[in-house]
Amino acid sequence: MSEMELYKLWSSQDLEDADLTKELEEIAGDEEAIKDRFYQTLAFGTAGLRGVLGAGTNRMNIYVVRQATQGLADYLNAKYDSPKVCIGYDSRIKSDLFAKETARVLAANGVTAMLYGQLMPVPCTSFGTRYMKCQAGVMVTASHNPAKYNGYKVYGDDGCQITDEGAAAVLANIQSVDIFTGVKTMDFDEGVAKGLIQTVPKEVEEAFYQAVLSQSINADLCKDAGLKVVYSPLNGTGNIPVRTILSRIGIDDVIVVPKQELPDGNFPTCPFPNPEIAEALDLGLKLCKEVKADLMLATDPDCDRVGIAVPDRDGNYVLVTGNEVGAMLMEYICYTRIERGTMPEKPVAVSTVVSTAIAGKIAKKYGVEFRQVLTGFKYIGEQIHFLEEEGHPERFIFGFEESYGYLVGTHARDKDAVVGSMMICEMAAYLKSKGVSVLDFLESIYHEYGYYHHVQQSFVCEGADGMQRMADIMDSLQATPPTEIAGLKVEQIDNYITHESKNLVTGEVSKIDLPKSKVLAYHLEGGAKVIIRPSGTEPKIKAYYTTIASKKEDAAAQQKELAADFSKKLGF
Repeated sequence: MSEMELYKLWSSQDLEDADLTKELEEIAGDEEAIKDRFYQTLAFGTAGLRGVLGAGTNRMNIYVVRQATQGLADYLNAKYDSPKVCIGYDSRIKSDLFAKETARVLAANGVTAMLYGQLMPVPCTSFGTRYMKCQAGVMVTASHNPAKYNGYKVYGDDGCQITDEGAAAVLANIQSVDIFTGVKTMDFDEGVAKGLIQTVPKEVEEAFYQAVLSQSINADLCKDAGLKVVYSPLNGTGNIPVRTILSRIGIDDVIVVPKQELPDGNFPTCPFPNPEIAEALDLGLKLCKEVKADLMLATDPDCDRVGIAVPDRDGNYVLVTGNEVGAMLMEYICYTRIERGTMPEKPVAVSTVVSTAIAGKIAKKYGVEFRQVLTGFKYIGEQIHFLEEEGHPERFIFGFEESYGYLVGTHARDKDAVVGSMMICEMAAYLKSKGVSVLDFLESIYHEYGYYHHVQQSFVCEGADGMQRMADIMDSLQATPPTEIAGLKVEQIDNYITHESKNLVTGEVSKIDLPKSKVLAYHLEGGAKVIIRPSGTEPKIKAYYTTIASKKEDAAAQQKELAADFSKKLGF
């Protein structure tokens, strides 16, 4: 059907959500608005669904959610006997509604829906899926996207994001389901009465807390450290879990940013509720100065990412990047586990190809096997699965990605800002007991391993034209790869699309032993690096710059030159 035909079809339905009816009426005659809502079906992949809330096939609404859930139910029923699904949701607009709609469709298909009774972080859905031996998990969230977005994230029975194979099978089912007439639904109360919709037992939440606490290395230091923490859940799910964990390790002086404490999917104080973005932390930074905090934590709405800020010698608060926190946690975990005698045999740490290479140097120093995987925490979770299959999941000591995602332990198979917050605070308490500041610790790492400067640059490409532009950019770079960037020669190109790595100096071509992904990496003379990839969850194409120098200023200056030239090459 054409966009206009789909619009007329939707407009002719007796829609159950009045907001959708109103929206369709308001865009009558607006061809661009109609096209944007109906030019495609919201893509379902290994990240599930993510899109703008509203009416249409290219929007997040109860009909798109129901259709996706029908596809998931058909997949589960074909693969398992009496399957169960763990369902979680965050504070976003309509998240609770979408979670209940998911439960209704599952129940109608004979699939037991285990629904959390209140909003919960992403790692709790991953954990709950595993703990309750469910065959899948669904988390209603759009992570750190602006308020107009929501999403639907699917996990496999291992608590990791659904595999490419599984996602393809679910997608095939979805495509065979008519969005209005092909979906089975059951009244919610009927589902509860029949035992097909159940509330996740409280014991699962407590088990999650215990699993997180078990990862602590030096919790005994926290109570007497006198650490003062300012915390912002950014109006999301982290408020209760993070504060509960910090209290249990003895950190009680936690001051929550008042306007960002309670759940609110409108995110009134931060249009981009992302701890990677400085503006989201403004209120917290002001509060830090008022109370003279030792540390600021901020978790995103679904509490799988955590950002921090710490004071410098002048009392100003400095934001620390995800790469820097990852490097510090790697150093802290390796050193203190060896110090405590708790380092496992043949330890493994995992990070992504776009994250800091300094982690590899730290791992080498401590005799830790360092594995690099594609972007996306599911690939880190996959490495835990491999270790589990070998009978040694305890070998996994740490996983992280540059976008503020960390995991210590194997209780979850996704980023966990609850355990991340605990480990960051514990590290700060440990350093404080030694008379060392967080920034001094970071500088000592750079002094030992070299100064690694990392910056991510995002180029927004919204709508149908934007999607095409991203595709054109990646095609152009493959057809005519750059030979230099900002005057630095390209010495090697890693093409994750073709699985080939080519050394331009020697002409040698080698295979990249990772799954296919839309990623291109350029290794430049002197150790600098530029990576580009389209985002899988946002209308953006992202560039990652790495520069290495003995001085911070030199690395930063070189990165700015790279970004300016590469942006020009991309046409931005």
